[in-house]
Amino acid sequence: MPLLKDDAVCIRVWDWSETSQTVSLFCRASGLIRAIAKGSKRENSKFSGGLEVLTRGEALASVKNPDTLALLTAWELEETFPAARRSIHTFYAAMACLEIVQRSVTDADPHPGLFDALLHALRSLGTAPEDRDAILGLLWAALVETGHQPELALDVRSQTPLPAAEVYAFFPRLGGLSRDIADTGGEETWRIRAETVSLLRTLAAPPVTPRIAPAATPPEAQKRATQLLRTYLRHIIAAETPALDKFIDIAWR
Repeated sequence: MPLLKDDAVCIRVWDWSETSQTVSLFCRASGLIRAIAKGSKRENSKFSGGLEVLTRGEALASVKNPDTLALLTAWELEETFPAARRSIHTFYAAMACLEIVQRSVTDADPHPGLFDALLHALRSLGTAPEDRDAILGLLWAALVETGHQPELALDVRSQTPLPAAEVYAFFPRLGGLSRDIADTGGEETWRIRAETVSLLRTLAAPPVTPRIAPAATPPEAQKRATQLLRTYLRHIIAAETPALDKFIDIAWR
């Protein structure tokens, strides 16, 4: 079986037995892989004392095919992101980061840009404003990297330049904005303020990833932008995002 050696972030860990674990790793060059780490909980194993969520390391794995568990043969711990464990607020932010990535990609689908954005977000955690910036930036990066970047310059229905307005209609099925908020043609739409659109356009300016929201962003505009991207992500994946929801609930109190 081919051997995989890659930089990876541990997304999830399950106990497999008294001495072994099953893990989900987001790898920079190989994407999301699921593997069994036999003997990882034994003393003197090749797994740096076991595997833990919210750590980065060098993974060595034997991969048969994407539909079966890989065999993780070694794990060299390299980074632990200590800020994520300093407060409950930052811990929820870190869990939201992992959830955004896990929900956005499929197994064995590499996204190096998203991997870099994840590391950038996890390393940026610390204070409440930093946590909010990191989550908004990672949400945007996930949508861009997976081909779902919202259209912010053109009207998604007429494909003409979007004129200035105080309020826009966001069409989730079409993935962007329209100026006409009165005639939606019966489609699901969300009303979006111009201030929110302005913030998203700032995020969209190069370089796209890794991206952190501007420090001077008004908190309410940042909250609305985060809620919009969260809701749009849930529309795309047709699934809930409990960790991200929890973070949003507490982040702007």
